[in-house]
Amino acid sequence: MRIQPVREEIGFKLVTGLTRSALADEAIQQELRHLWIEHGMLIVRGLDGGGEGHAELSAIFGPPEPHPFRERLVEGHPQLLWVRHIPGQEVVYDVDGELKGGWLPWHSDLAYMARINRGGVLRAIELPDAGGQTGFIDQIAAYQRLPQRLRDRIDGLNVVYTLNLNAAEQRFGRYPGLGRRQHVSDSVRAIEARASSDFPAVVHPLVYVQAETGRKVLNLSPWFADHVLELPGEEGDALLHKTVQYCVDDDHAYFHSWQPGDMVVWDNWRVLHCATGIAPDAVRRMQRTTLAGDYALGRVLDEGEQHHAAILHGHDQGASPMAGSVITG
Repeated sequence: MRIQPVREEIGFKLVTGLTRSALADEAIQQELRHLWIEHGMLIVRGLDGGGEGHAELSAIFGPPEPHPFRERLVEGHPQLLWVRHIPGQEVVYDVDGELKGGWLPWHSDLAYMARINRGGVLRAIELPDAGGQTGFIDQIAAYQRLPQRLRDRIDGLNVVYTLNLNAAEQRFGRYPGLGRRQHVSDSVRAIEARASSDFPAVVHPLVYVQAETGRKVLNLSPWFADHVLELPGEEGDALLHKTVQYCVDDDHAYFHSWQPGDMVVWDNWRVLHCATGIAPDAVRRMQRTTLAGDYALGRVLDEGEQHHAAILHGHDQGASPMAGSVITG
């Protein structure tokens, strides 16, 4: 097994020379888990075994759990989720005047739920001729880049998250050249239809400490963030806008150009991801596992807080509470 950095100034690692037989070696498993905790994201290239190898690699980092978007689960394999763009069947966005399928903004998976999954393993199955990169940004490094004054200001604050799948309506970190969306699939409409009952507003701390290392994490998902719980107004919004700049700085991001069979393992509690999109008439098919876990710091917004949030945000924005695109990388 060979381990090397994806870029000298970024901690993410590329792992090659790993075989399915090696996955059964406890020493190899421990080394992979250590690398994952220390660096946040691993690219595993050249592992044989297809779907079985995918499941075996995932099991090293934690037990699987079904993704709450059951409309996108792989039939007969509830531990697997489809991440795909098929022409005419999926969401398309206008990005800087260019139509893109499979485009997703920076986010953490399940930030709109009180219990956030530990991570995921994404595997390339069918790739387009061009585009289709997945971006990753480490939020431990982002916290370290914050000015001390901003660190002091956000420590102890909490962010309220709501599920709005329309990235063109996100409140923070919105891509400046993002326009309308079209071709909303039946599965997205089905998710939207059950949003209010299945996905109530939740609260997560803006900063938390990684249990294994004691390092602080900038715990902010630009997509789905609605407002600062303790500052539900212009002051809190300005604070989030400023903080998000450190979450979505492309100079500190890694954009992965996929090769057939590549698998990427990321720590969803500390690494944001996005998808750069492809031509609307191209095909991109991926599958991912969802790794179970709970950092135990999130909670559902209580009724009084929800009422206050609805008055300050949402109803006064003139935006539909749901409309969108499926949330994976």
